[in-house]
Amino acid sequence: MRTSILAPIVACLTFASLSLAQDGTKDLTQLLQSNKNLSEFTTLLTSYGDIYANLSFQSGVTILAPNNDAFNKIPYSSLGPAFEANQSQIVRSVLQYHILPGLHPSTSYNGTFSFDNTWLQNSSYTNVTGGQVIGGVQQAGDVNVFISGLGSRSTLVTPNLQFTGGIVHVIDTFLIPPQNLIQTVPQFNLTAAGGAVENTSLADYANSHSDLTFFVPQNAAFQALGGTLQSMPLSQIQRILNYHIVNSSSIGYSSNLLNGTVLRTRAGQNLTITFASNSLFVNQARILQQDLLLSNGVMHVIDNFLDPDAPSVTANPEIATAPPLLQGTSLSENVVPFTSFLPTSVTSFDTSSATPTSSFGVSDIGKGTSAFATASASATSTSKSTKKKSAGVKTNAPPIAMIALLTALTLMIWN
Repeated sequence: MRTSILAPIVACLTFASLSLAQDGTKDLTQLLQSNKNLSEFTTLLTSYGDIYANLSFQSGVTILAPNNDAFNKIPYSSLGPAFEANQSQIVRSVLQYHILPGLHPSTSYNGTFSFDNTWLQNSSYTNVTGGQVIGGVQQAGDVNVFISGLGSRSTLVTPNLQFTGGIVHVIDTFLIPPQNLIQTVPQFNLTAAGGAVENTSLADYANSHSDLTFFVPQNAAFQALGGTLQSMPLSQIQRILNYHIVNSSSIGYSSNLLNGTVLRTRAGQNLTITFASNSLFVNQARILQQDLLLSNGVMHVIDNFLDPDAPSVTANPEIATAPPLLQGTSLSENVVPFTSFLPTSVTSFDTSSATPTSSFGVSDIGKGTSAFATASASATSTSKSTKKKSAGVKTNAPPIAMIALLTALTLMIWN
């Protein structure tokens, strides 16, 4: 029913959007229609009329638009079950995760990761202040790459397509909204840490508290101390784990981990960041893998345990791996402690309670048509808009009367 009543709304939005491009810059409708490799994205976007309406009236926004090839990859990705079940709220969150407030032209990225907030703010899918982030970096050969949840990478294939409200970057793979700690650690073979968090009743805090930074020891670090850790009281293990968690309003993405940075942990003691010999360290531990995004923050993989009783220990970049500060007996290489406490790994969105809807799903891939494609054929351009420039990208502001009219019409029909 709601899908059918969206048709007149989308037609009106089409008419409004066509009236905005008076200086040769395409509006969003025209831009999408003129790029055939975005036909699937157009279908997806316009099936969520409220998001499309909001985008049509933006003045300064960046859209990371997956191309048609990216849609063909969905069934083989962690997004596949949600799209297959037509779970509309999850698909909505995925779409919101591809929209960034502000203008982010390709030239704004360099060799250092930057982390930009997105429109994904639904507390069911993220607990990051200001909206869930994506990471962007420019790699060798001026190739721009975006990172998202579960270590997913998307490459920018067509940059800086301008429309009256901002810019569109075409990417080759969907961005995946980050998952919580327990859902993410199996993806990176950090099963011991995940099991230890579960076993010490820290999972609820680790998964739900906002703006957390985790320094997660690799499985080998747990194996080196496994015999001792397994005989420790749970309260002592919990204290050690809390020394690996930072709760701060400023999430510890690598761009914030400057040499000499001091971080206060949940255990109450400090951690110190060192940058030396082109490597990043936290206390004595070397950071092996940076910026694995989580639904409520970020985690970094480290080579060794941090000791809350030795907060002043410093890094030694001359050795590959520092000896463990915590002393204990090791386990054999094929024994990973605490793993049995980890729930069945979940590396895709939970669709167990999904209710199929008429929104975009896997069955729609390949249709390549949109609700406004037919309506816009007969629409005419009649209004002028005010021009302004920001970061070298032209943007226009729509007439306020038109916004008010369409908003009222949307509310009337929706209710």
